[in-house]
Amino acid sequence: MLMLRLGRTADLPQIERLAAASPVGVTALPASRERLADILAASEASMAEEVTFSGEERYFFVLEDTATGTLVGCSGIIAASGFRSPFYTFRNEMFVHASRELGLHNRIHVLSLCHDLTGHSLLVGYHLSEGHRTPELLQLNARGRLLFMASHPQRFAESTSVEVVGISDDQGNAPFWDAVGRHFFAVSYAEAERIGSERGRGFLAELMPGYPIYVPMLSDEAQEVVGQVNPSVQDVFDILMDEGFETDNYVDIFDGGPVVNARTAMLTSVRHSQLAQVVVGQPQAGDTLWLVANTKVCDFRACALRFAWQPGEPLQLDAATAQALRVAEGDSVRLIRGD
Repeated sequence: MLMLRLGRTADLPQIERLAAASPVGVTALPASRERLADILAASEASMAEEVTFSGEERYFFVLEDTATGTLVGCSGIIAASGFRSPFYTFRNEMFVHASRELGLHNRIHVLSLCHDLTGHSLLVGYHLSEGHRTPELLQLNARGRLLFMASHPQRFAESTSVEVVGISDDQGNAPFWDAVGRHFFAVSYAEAERIGSERGRGFLAELMPGYPIYVPMLSDEAQEVVGQVNPSVQDVFDILMDEGFETDNYVDIFDGGPVVNARTAMLTSVRHSQLAQVVVGQPQAGDTLWLVANTKVCDFRACALRFAWQPGEPLQLDAATAQALRVAEGDSVRLIRGD
């Protein structure tokens, strides 16, 4: 069984393996063992805290094959982005240049550096190993953490954002970075992302131009990739769109990929997930995919199961599944349809 849970310090060697396979991009895991250890330590500290409002907490989830103990994926949530330094993006805007005398009226696409999304909860660190990118596991790894948010809303902000990987090639070159960021920080896109993942993106963002960038003045290659999604993450992006994220307002300062955002309470997995009481017994056979999570913090567990269930009814789980989910007879679990 594949189970989503919160990571522990003991998982560090396997997370290093996942980080080594993580592609270049905003969702990349840092390659530094020290930085990964800090992320796990922060996650463990956040689990232990009694939180009444979002702050600098961070939650790091791992997807584990419970039969072998192998980790095959991970994802994370930062409770409040930019807690220590602003969270920068480029805001999509239209400037109007008009001349009554000449009879001209032009609307021009510009990108303005901003930190509008500072304070939003931020979904980060999504990775799923090759060979495990099935529809069920894509859903579980992407949406299981949203069930955690639904059960513990006080731990998160009223709005949630996600930086989606933009366009780059296999050599680590990104047209948008080459046209914009490289002029202000003389390193390749791959190196910029590595620095950002290990040391934070704030100090790089502060070197970006503070004045609007007129998109028509960029190279054709750069213009074409503004707001475009890397094909390698299209399936995850589609899940985010189904959740209700909006995609038109902001782009990433490094590769120009979309930065999507939504009201947390309006996300599909938060708004439409339902609670059911557990009955240990024989599940009712069915083909419907359900994402099922307990409502705990430290012992959080979530998995993808197929069975028949109607809202308002108790949920029958066999003893092995109930044990894997860390629930017992009479406990509550949270469910959302996965297909």
